[in-house]
Amino acid sequence: MASIQKTREGNYKIQIRRKGWPAWFGTADTSVEAHRIARAIESDMDRGTYRDNREAESTTLAEAFDRYGSDFSSRKAHPERDLQRIERWKQHPLAQRFMATLRGADFAAYRDERRRAGRAENTIRLELQLVSHLFEMARKEWGWEGQPNPLKNIRKPSGTKARDRRLHPGERERLAVALAATGNPWATPAFELAVETTLRKTMLFELRWEWISLADRVLTIPRAYHQRVNKGVPHEIPLSSKAMAVLQAMPRSIDGRVFGCTANAVLMLWKRTLKRLKISDLRWHDLRHEGVSRLFEKGLSAIEASSISGHKSFVMLKRYTHLRATDLLAKIG
Repeated sequence: MASIQKTREGNYKIQIRRKGWPAWFGTADTSVEAHRIARAIESDMDRGTYRDNREAESTTLAEAFDRYGSDFSSRKAHPERDLQRIERWKQHPLAQRFMATLRGADFAAYRDERRRAGRAENTIRLELQLVSHLFEMARKEWGWEGQPNPLKNIRKPSGTKARDRRLHPGERERLAVALAATGNPWATPAFELAVETTLRKTMLFELRWEWISLADRVLTIPRAYHQRVNKGVPHEIPLSSKAMAVLQAMPRSIDGRVFGCTANAVLMLWKRTLKRLKISDLRWHDLRHEGVSRLFEKGLSAIEASSISGHKSFVMLKRYTHLRATDLLAKIG
């Protein structure tokens, strides 16, 4: 039986002790409410379905995000995006709500609010995905088994469609010249090598000179980097004649890095250059699409192309490959 006692403050203290279950303590404003709570908990204990949800009832979303950032996000090889999204979430009014009070309707309203603000569907999807993972980790790792995941009850944004943007005739030359005029000696080489190596931006700016054999025309990425990122990284990349010319003309950094500036520094110049040249709908990651498509246009097989690009799935490789119909005319006759 539960023990219910009236306190000096006028509310009611509830104590439940059952064999095989941890002691449960709580309070209620009225005797009727106290007995209702006690009956419900004892009934769940009798059926073996009771789950202690008090921690979720006393922890705000902001506090849960602080713990999530420490336990999970900070352990990622590149936690910056996660931590930025966490900080943004902590500024939202929902962050002050207790975890147990959050419902699917709250996050559906957030989704619609972000759409009205003009945010991309994929941006909204990633923001909601972060919260969903928070709830799942709370259930699986923190012992909040009685806390459901409210994100499972709403329609998620579909994300972005596969892009097919490639460099238009003359754009590569215009961009190379304009980036060289910015005064950053690494801007144009980064642009050219992004196409020639098909490397993602993060990996491209990790490159070191000791990984490059100009004599053998091979770039070898240490295996330690294969575990640091969650996307495919090739072990070796053959260097094209264009890549060799770019590398041989580049200035050398005393610290051994191929690029003596950050990826963000080049990306800012890239965006300003696109605006100045009035080139629209072109993203840095599209240079990887361009590079992979050029590998196929040069006659490489899917296996050969994936060994350079690092794609683990031919399905994804197809998504990143955009062949021009005009370039296929010579093959079909």
